[in-house]
Amino acid sequence: MTDQKKPAAAGFFLSGLPLGQNLPMNPIAIGLISLAALSGQLSHAQTAPQMDLPRSKLSAGMHLIDAQVAATPEQRSTGLMFRREMPAAEGMLFVFEQASPQCFWMKNTLLPLTAAFVADDGTIVNLADMKPQTTDSHCSAQPVRYVLEMNQGWFAKKGIKAGFKLGGKPFDNR
Repeated sequence: MTDQKKPAAAGFFLSGLPLGQNLPMNPIAIGLISLAALSGQLSHAQTAPQMDLPRSKLSAGMHLIDAQVAATPEQRSTGLMFRREMPAAEGMLFVFEQASPQCFWMKNTLLPLTAAFVADDGTIVNLADMKPQTTDSHCSAQPVRYVLEMNQGWFAKKGIKAGFKLGGKPFDNR
């Protein structure tokens, strides 16, 4: 139970006013605020690419990968959205707290990507090519803790398939 007082009348209230006041709101006002938030006028959602994430050096045989590491829920939810280009040897490694089924989509992602679903020891479980700006689900074939996104075709050009083992600090001692 909280110490907050409940409003005397049922309805919607606008809070955050000075001196703890709440104002009742009618459904039309709520609709307008919702519409404005959906159109991005009030939204604080990220609309620019995240370029300042920590990086990790990975290897795929003789090929080196400079991977941005998305380790928090916020970083993972933005991922590579809004990026217009990405150097050939760069990617993004999504790190989850524990192995579980992982599914990715490409909403607001402008680049065609391939996702490698990776086991704790660095073994690629499966690969999925993903089309830009779609909401199609691309899922791991089994629970994984890591997903590495690269430019589409990068893995194929290097002959890297499911069963291939990646190297690097995230996969050491596992």
